[in-house]
Amino acid sequence: MNINQRSINLLQKGPGFYFRRDWQLYALVFLPMLFVILFKFVPMFGLVIAFKNYNVMRGFWGSDWVGFRVFQEIFSHRLFLPALRNTLLLNFLDLIMGFPMPIILALLLNEIGVKWFKRTTQTLLYLPHFLSWVIIGALAYQLFSVNTGMVNNVIDLLGGKRFPFLTSNVPWLFSYIIIGMWQTMGWGTIIYLASISGINPELYEAATVDGAGRFRQCISVTIPCIRSTIVILLILNLGRIMGGSFERIYALSNVAATEFTTTIPVLVYRWGLTESMNFSRATALGLFQSVIGLAMVLVSNFVAKKLGEEGLL
Repeated sequence: MNINQRSINLLQKGPGFYFRRDWQLYALVFLPMLFVILFKFVPMFGLVIAFKNYNVMRGFWGSDWVGFRVFQEIFSHRLFLPALRNTLLLNFLDLIMGFPMPIILALLLNEIGVKWFKRTTQTLLYLPHFLSWVIIGALAYQLFSVNTGMVNNVIDLLGGKRFPFLTSNVPWLFSYIIIGMWQTMGWGTIIYLASISGINPELYEAATVDGAGRFRQCISVTIPCIRSTIVILLILNLGRIMGGSFERIYALSNVAATEFTTTIPVLVYRWGLTESMNFSRATALGLFQSVIGLAMVLVSNFVAKKLGEEGLL
């Protein structure tokens, strides 16, 4: 029996055959699937709150249906446009300044020949990924405080003027971006290094024969070979353009620099849990954020496929 005939016979068998043959695999998948269904899909029924004048005492189905009135309220709220502006600004700066950094680091680490130094550097870059933003925020204020921060103490000893890294709006913005790059660049570097390790060594040998140096090999061999990984991570980052890290903003915010700290995730938290306890408004704003993020992923994925790149779907 040839391979084609065998494939046809397998396709003609019912699903029961595959369950009996691979029941161990289905058993392993069952618990993760159950977790995803219970904690990811079932809570989506709560989105109905966005279309109701939700009252905790009356519950999901007892609250009055108001349609899109809640969305009209949030779009006309005085904080919506500043929150939208800050969300796009912070995430756009993150994308422009933070996205290329893991690529550059991965290319540099790939060129290091001393294995112990390469592994040590890679580990040190990756460690901040495991730190909570509460810890990072505390460290940031210990280092960059105007009066007692270590960095400002050094600047003062050198005869310079103390600088408000976290207590003035524009310096806070750049400090936010730089601290975020430091915390996240290790994770992306690991992914790109894994992609680089899968490149066929014969491509580098052919480039060497053609007279290409190490820099030219990076440009002409390494980057084109990891282009699909770059595109996929770019699509995922574009999907977060309307979100961002709530923990990061909350850990680094303070009363002295408030111009850029009101974002959509922060506004959802304030409306839903701390200030007004308006669950309908918070849910509607969160739904708006998710829909725009999904649209960004689909559009960028479509564009990537049109350009001949591999997408997510």
